[in-house]
Amino acid sequence: MDFSKLDGLIPAVVQDYRSGEVLMVGFMNQEAWDITRRSGYVTFFSRTRNKLWTKGETSGNRLAVRDVCHTGERTCFFQRAEGVTIP
Repeated sequence: MDFSKLDGLIPAVVQDYRSGEVLMVGFMNQEAWDITRRSGYVTFFSRTRNKLWTKGETSGNRLAVRDVCHTGERTCFFQRAEGVTIP
């Protein structure tokens, strides 16, 4: 992941594992990415509140990570990112 662009943020698109439906679009900084990898649940960086937040921390509707794909290629959905804990 290249956090040197967009003021240290990367866009994160969360899709349903089975249907491919887009569930959320948000931003991650390095810390949010690290927490997501360790916990297995999606953590975003809120630009408006200037803080991290884990989806579902108040509602209970968490987003469990099943797979992460990213490359620097034209399409990012053919190579898995390593080191992600899957709950």
